[in-house]
Amino acid sequence: MSEGYQEALRQRAERIERLRAWCTEHLGGASRRVLEIGCGHGHFLTAYAVANPEQACTGIDLVTKRIEKGNAKAEKRDLAQLRFLKAELGEFLEALPEGMLFERVFMLFPDPWPKKRHFKNRMIQASFLERLAEITTPDADFCYRTDHEGYFAWTVEHIQASAQWTIKQEAEWPLEERSFFQDMMESWQSLIAVKA
Repeated sequence: MSEGYQEALRQRAERIERLRAWCTEHLGGASRRVLEIGCGHGHFLTAYAVANPEQACTGIDLVTKRIEKGNAKAEKRDLAQLRFLKAELGEFLEALPEGMLFERVFMLFPDPWPKKRHFKNRMIQASFLERLAEITTPDADFCYRTDHEGYFAWTVEHIQASAQWTIKQEAEWPLEERSFFQDMMESWQSLIAVKA
């Protein structure tokens, strides 16, 4: 094993420990938790937190500037139950303390990775749906929205093949909130999946 690889593993382990400590500090006392994966600048989750003050809302994204903008929105509105965190999805899911469960998870307009050779990079995979089931409450739902028809079909197919999730037909979207990003879209498709 090369020194570079060992160093990368060490840094990853440190990030996971920091994430675990953050989750324990900021989410440990919450009785109801909501997660947004790929929160962007936090427009949607901020509006959701305003409408649902009883839920502890966490948004994760890879881009520092987006997280800073999200946290500025939360601070400006004095939303103590809303936090944004820079984190890679796999590391965040690995870092979650055992028993720390979310009752709702949002994934809005994820990167569709449209080329077939890149499908392995899509967030919706069988392994993700299995892990999502492990970190959610028994009555949890997964709210997904995309403007990419191919990715929507992919997601439907993966959820239908999942033993943990089932699509809830005719489910009402929890909150409609216009955002700069969504306003750029001509159309989109949504689904809500619940624990099977």
